[in-house]
Amino acid sequence: MAHLSVLDAARRALRGTLLLPGDESFDDACRPWNLAIEQHPVGVAAPADLGDLRTLVHAARDAGVTIAVQPTGHGASGDLTGAVILRMAAFDELEIDLEAGTARVGSGVRWGAVVDALDGTGWVAPAGTSPVVSVAGYTLGGGHSWFSRTAGLGSDNLRAVWMLRSDGEHERVDDDSDPDLMWALRGAGGVMGIVTALEIDLVAAPAVWGAELAFGAGNAAAVMRAVRDLAVDAPSSLNVFMNSMRMPDVPQLPEEIRGRSFFTVQALSTNGPAERLVSGLGRVGTVQREVTGPTSPRLIAESSGEPTDPTPGRGVSAALSSLDDDTIDELMRFRAQPEQWPIMGIDIRMLGGALDEPRRAGFASLQGVDWLLHALVPVFPGVPGEPGDASMAGFGEVLARATAPHTVPTFLGPGQTLERCGRTAAVDRLRRARTIADPEALLHEGRLPR
Repeated sequence: MAHLSVLDAARRALRGTLLLPGDESFDDACRPWNLAIEQHPVGVAAPADLGDLRTLVHAARDAGVTIAVQPTGHGASGDLTGAVILRMAAFDELEIDLEAGTARVGSGVRWGAVVDALDGTGWVAPAGTSPVVSVAGYTLGGGHSWFSRTAGLGSDNLRAVWMLRSDGEHERVDDDSDPDLMWALRGAGGVMGIVTALEIDLVAAPAVWGAELAFGAGNAAAVMRAVRDLAVDAPSSLNVFMNSMRMPDVPQLPEEIRGRSFFTVQALSTNGPAERLVSGLGRVGTVQREVTGPTSPRLIAESSGEPTDPTPGRGVSAALSSLDDDTIDELMRFRAQPEQWPIMGIDIRMLGGALDEPRRAGFASLQGVDWLLHALVPVFPGVPGEPGDASMAGFGEVLARATAPHTVPTFLGPGQTLERCGRTAAVDRLRRARTIADPEALLHEGRLPR
């Protein structure tokens, strides 16, 4: 094929690597973090520097293929036929400015490195729950975190980027130099240009306090109602996640947890103890385990249970405008059905606070959305996928009447597009911004079909 000969010639000029079909490790390099997603690119590159990036852009243009930047994390969405995947691990700069409360972060840096660098400083990052997810992928896709009620989405905290345009120009972009592009980068960054570094706000958090309360599954509905009622006037310093866990009865799991169910509430406050939450929940359910006290993002990351190696997994998300009694009851009835065993966990996140008053304009938004839910369906070897498909469809149906008009891009599932994240006018504005930023359509269309 002609495009392969062009790419083969280009890789001889690289300091980094470019793997092509037929190379020994090509198939392994094609795999994203979520091993359940199959990708069929024409090449996988690990550029060493800006010069390599320019070489790859020119080669893609000459070969008639597209470029797809794929950061570390679980956000892969599907097939990348006809694209060269860029892995940006070599762009690993990390500069923390505690006086200014900002950080400059290379596009290959993972959140764990930022969290470690800030440990004990009185500052935290608007990081996701997984330390292995890249700062760039998370932030440019919106990104909801433990600190979102306090500081907004990850994209709300994006001050500037350094970006390579399709014409080879590398420049710093901010709201003063290109406000339309920055608006688009805050949520749809992956289809706008090749971002090499970001400048982000840090979050002042001198007194981080955490709580985890575990209940039996029978208390789930009452506890959810109590948290829902608390959310009406909860301070923006308080961030709350709930989780309904139902371990499947499969031989791959240890006997002590196989087939068990429980419900947990996790809280993180940037302003000391959340005594009202803890005491209130203790009145509506039997607390089986309680852990409270000072904590840190580093400790939270260590105890998150997030996988640290690539794994297969599936899931479905829903952003809700409300969480009324009927919705809670219907969700719990659905959850209790034996045939819904493929859904291992349902994560329920309280929104509001700073999310309703974003500090910067951006495509990604959870303004006016009250709750964010995600159902996790693990992939076990030898276990058929059809029951999981049915459970994910049923999860969406149960929540349909409460579903909000838009969600955040980082919670889209495979095959879902950015049209699910904004009104028609916003998506049209996004397409115009992409045409200006990438007039030759060198970047893969990603979640914004052309």
